[in-house]
Amino acid sequence: MIKCENTLQNRVIYGGLLLIIFASVAIRFPLLEVPLERDEGEYAYAGQLILQGIPPYKLMYSMKLPGIYGIYALILAIFGQSHKGIHLGLLLFNTATIMMIFFLVKRLFNPIAGISSAACFALLSVGQSVQGIFANSEHFVIFFALCSALFLLNGIKTSKMLPFFWSGIFASFCFLVKQHGASFIAFGLIMIISQKYKNSNISLKCILYQESLFITGAVLPYLFTLIFLYQSGVFDKFWFWTVEYAMTYTTLVSPAIAWKLFFNNMVPIIKSAPAIWIISTIGLIVLLTDKKIKQNKKYLILFSIFSFLAICPGLYFRPHYFILLLPAVSILFGFGIHVLSGFIGKTGLLRHKNSLSILVVLVCILSSFYQQRIFLFQISPRQASRNTYGLNPFPESLELQEIIKKITHEEDRIVVLGSEPQIYFYSKRRAATGYVYMYPLMEQHDFARQMQIEMIQEIEKASPELLIFVNIFTSWLQHSKSPRLVFEWLNGYQTKHYKILGLIEPGMDKTNYQWVPDINWPPKSNTWLLIMKRKPNQQTNKKLLF
Repeated sequence: MIKCENTLQNRVIYGGLLLIIFASVAIRFPLLEVPLERDEGEYAYAGQLILQGIPPYKLMYSMKLPGIYGIYALILAIFGQSHKGIHLGLLLFNTATIMMIFFLVKRLFNPIAGISSAACFALLSVGQSVQGIFANSEHFVIFFALCSALFLLNGIKTSKMLPFFWSGIFASFCFLVKQHGASFIAFGLIMIISQKYKNSNISLKCILYQESLFITGAVLPYLFTLIFLYQSGVFDKFWFWTVEYAMTYTTLVSPAIAWKLFFNNMVPIIKSAPAIWIISTIGLIVLLTDKKIKQNKKYLILFSIFSFLAICPGLYFRPHYFILLLPAVSILFGFGIHVLSGFIGKTGLLRHKNSLSILVVLVCILSSFYQQRIFLFQISPRQASRNTYGLNPFPESLELQEIIKKITHEEDRIVVLGSEPQIYFYSKRRAATGYVYMYPLMEQHDFARQMQIEMIQEIEKASPELLIFVNIFTSWLQHSKSPRLVFEWLNGYQTKHYKILGLIEPGMDKTNYQWVPDINWPPKSNTWLLIMKRKPNQQTNKKLLF
C-alpha cells in the first residue's frame, strides 16, 4: 500500500515538473523572435567568428571571458545563425536549469519543495525586470553553478571524492562564462572547509583531499583556455581586455551610484513577484534564526551569500545581473514552503498539508503572472524589445541586415560607430575594427585615448565599404570628460570618403526610414542612425553635427 502511494506521489510530482516545463516553454516560445540586444549581439558575433575559425579577441575586443562565446558558437552551430536560434538555445538551457533546481531542492528537502522552487525559478527567470527573455550570460552561469552545487552536495552527502572534482569543473565553467561566476568557485571552497566546523567525524586529511580535487577541477578549464588562446596568438589581447582593462572597469562606479543602481533595479524585480519574495525572505529568516534547523543549513546560507556576492563585482547592478541571484531566491522559496508545510502539519491538517502548500505556490505564481500578463502574453517580440530597452536600435538592427547585404559584398568590411555589435552578426559582415563597443573609449581611464587612436588606425587601414553612425546616447555613454578625438577625426574622414545613403529614426511605435534622395537633414529627433557608403571619388559631402 505504501509502495503504491509513493508511486502515485512520484507520478504527481514529475507530472508537475513536466507541467512547469511546458508552461515555461509556452511562455518563451512566442518571444523567440525578439531582436537581439547588445550583449547578445556581441556574443553572437564572436560565436560567428569562432565558427569561421577565428579565435576570440583577434577581430573583436571585449573584457568578457571566452566561455560565453563558445556557448554561443555551439548554439549557432546547432540551431542556425539567427536571433531565433539563439533564443531557442536559451530556452533549452533555461529548461535544464529548472530541472537542476528541482533535483537540488528535492535532495535538500523533499519533492514538494523541489516543485515549488522549480516553479518559482521558471517564473522569475522569464521576467522583464531581469530581462529574462534575452540570452544574457547569467542564464548560462547559473546552469553551471547549479551543476557544481549538486555535485558538491552529492560529495558531502556520500563522502565520495569524484563529485568534488566535477563540482570544481562546473564552477570553473561559471567563471569562464562570466567573471562574476568566480563567486561560485569561492562557495565550493568555503563549503568544503566548513564541513570541519562542528563535525569531528571528518578528518583534516579528508578535507584537504576534497579541496585539492575541487581546486584541480576549477583550475583545469581555465588553464586549457589560456593554452588555447596562447597558441592562437591572441593571449596579449585577451590578457589586456579581461584582466588589465577589466580591473580598471570595476573601479569606475562610486558606492553612492552603486546603491542607487541596486535600489532602482531591485525594486522592480521584487514588485514583479512580491508574494514569492515574501516567502523567500521568511525562509531566510527561519533558516538564520531557528536553531533546531541543522540539516543543510550551512549549505543554504553559504549558497545564498555567494549568490548575492556574484551580482556585486563592479557595483553596476544591471537588471540581468540579478539572474545570478534567482536560484538562491527560488531555493529559499522552496524552503519557505517546506517550513509552511511543517507548520500546517501541526495544526490538525496533516492530511492536507501538501495540497495546501501547493495552493500557496499557485497563488504566488499566478498573482505574479497576472501582474506581468501584458509583457508575457499580449505583446509582440518587437514591442517586448521596445518596452524593455526603449529606443535602442535593436529592432532596426534586425531590419537593417537586408539593406547591408544588398549594398555590400560578403567580403566587404563595415564599421558601426556605436555599440551595436548585433549589426555585424545579422549582416554576416566583419567589422573594420575590433572595437565593437564604444563604451571603453568614452570612459574616464588612462586607456581611453589610446583606444580611440587604435580604432581610428584600424578603420583607416580596413577602408570599410559601409559606415553606420549611431547617434544614440546609450550606444556611447559619452560624458563631459570623454576624449573627443574620434568625433574630431570622423567629421573629416566621413566627409572625404563617404556619401549618405539613409537615415533611420527609431520610434516607440514606428521607425522612420529615409533614403536618398528623400532625406530630411538635419534629423528631427535626437535618436538616429546614419548609413553611409564609401564614395568611388572624393566628392564633397555634408558634415555631421557633432
